Amino acid sequence: MTAAPQRSHFALALMLAALATLGPFSIDTFLPAMPTIARALGASPVAMQQALTVYLFCYGLMMLWHGGISDALGRKPVIVASTLVFTLASLGCALAQTLPQLLLFRALQGLSGGAGLIVGRAVIRDTLDGPAAQKLMSHVTMLFSLSPAIAPVIGGWLFGAFGWHSIFIFMALIGATLTLAAWLFLHESHPSHARQPLQARALLANYRLVAGQREFRLLAVAVACNFSGFFLYIPSAPVFLMRHLGLNEQQFIYLFGPAVCGIMLGAFLSGRLAGRRSPREIVSLGYSLMAIAAVSNLLYNLWLPPALPWSVLPLACYTVGMSLVAPTVTLFLMDCFPSLRGATSSLQGFTQTLFSSLVAGVISPLLWDSPLTLALGMCGFLACGYGLLWRVRRVRA
Repeated sequence: MTAAPQRSHFALALMLAALATLGPFSIDTFLPAMPTIARALGASPVAMQQALTVYLFCYGLMMLWHGGISDALGRKPVIVASTLVFTLASLGCALAQTLPQLLLFRALQGLSGGAGLIVGRAVIRDTLDGPAAQKLMSHVTMLFSLSPAIAPVIGGWLFGAFGWHSIFIFMALIGATLTLAAWLFLHESHPSHARQPLQARALLANYRLVAGQREFRLLAVAVACNFSGFFLYIPSAPVFLMRHLGLNEQQFIYLFGPAVCGIMLGAFLSGRLAGRRSPREIVSLGYSLMAIAAVSNLLYNLWLPPALPWSVLPLACYTVGMSLVAPTVTLFLMDCFPSLRGATSSLQGFTQTLFSSLVAGVISPLLWDSPLTLALGMCGFLACGYGLLWRVRRVRA
């Protein structure tokens, strides 16, 4: 590959990674300020948790449409429109005076925040094939993974310096910048002759076709389970860090920093191994690392009290394996239906976000009172993910 295409692919990866940051920033940036926002709006901690659950639910619901609409109208219009709506919704969150108002604008953030991630996957598969596509997907993952590390740190700084309203103003500035950047620099990758009709009946028929394939269902749920094993700790972060580890709002980096370094390392290794090792070998390596991490986390919490760095190192190891597996399996999913990559990406994203909503709203609050129960939850999700992947291999055999 010549230097010019390499620069072009890196620029595309940078653009798609930046667009995909809206989701993590909407989740992670305001985590350090959640207790204060609850007091300011007169809400209980459990009620305030719904600001995360509502966002994730709407995020997942709209994922069903981002990809299908981009199959019909093109990738660029969907991204530009959604980032603009996200910008306005973030301003609404900053101006909210009551919890219902905040939940309304959080819902709008969720409806618009996932387009960059979903449509970006389709752009990658539109543009490249084979190992080149896996490398670009890995580069996007590696760049994108910076956001969960820096988002809570930025949120803590903004909250300490300017109050919680500044967090949502910052989100609005990100949204406005990405709207302008997508409008000026993002090229359309889905030609008009390849587009699907923009009809609800046609979109639903496409979704039924994709969801009806057994292999797709098993792989999509497997990826969601792998991610949920780590995501358990995201909505649990205020309790895990502040109650169990005795940290403050400015020290969320102690969880997110190592975890995101693991994601970046896994994505880097995935790109390096593409074309050198078979997809099955890469996936097997990733699951081995996740298993070592989950078992180590469980054994530590069985015998020793929570403490740094031992309570977070297994999470970093887990994210290395998770990030090794995800790009390869995602490309498997994209190739299930080459003419419906947008719809395929939407359904895969919807499945993962549906699991995340369940984790944030139900499972994490049930488990976060003890590091041991969180470790058990990680092991349970990993076991489910591996079992589903094993089932796919059995079906193929």
